[in-house]
Amino acid sequence: MFQGASSISLDAKGRLSVPTRYRDVLTANAAGQLTITKHPHGCLMIFPRPEWEKFRERITALPMEAVRFKRIFMGHAMDVDMDATGRVLVAPELRDGAGISKDTILLGMGNHFELWDKAKYDAQEAEAMQGELPAVLNDFSF
Repeated sequence: MFQGASSISLDAKGRLSVPTRYRDVLTANAAGQLTITKHPHGCLMIFPRPEWEKFRERITALPMEAVRFKRIFMGHAMDVDMDATGRVLVAPELRDGAGISKDTILLGMGNHFELWDKAKYDAQEAEAMQGELPAVLNDFSF
């Protein structure tokens, strides 16, 4: 289970250094194999390979009217492997598509991660903090 936020700078080659607190779990549960794809909200999703396979099955089972989302998730998916130092290459096509340059934020989202351009995420979070809670959260105690 992944949770928490990490500010990470991509290196000059576009590599992401996976935080050490996640490396052992990713090595044990996915042999360091990950899949990165685009998300319609403007970030990248990073899955341990077994979790990607479950997600991919759900996406491929969607009806034809969801073909645009299938294209986003499936058409941009790239398999990557963590190197010996815990880095993964984020392909230029994926970085460009999500507007990611150097400064990023990696969010643990349970069974996967979201990778955001830091400035873009900060703006979205500030907007969300000013808005009202969605109805589905009304029953939560905060």
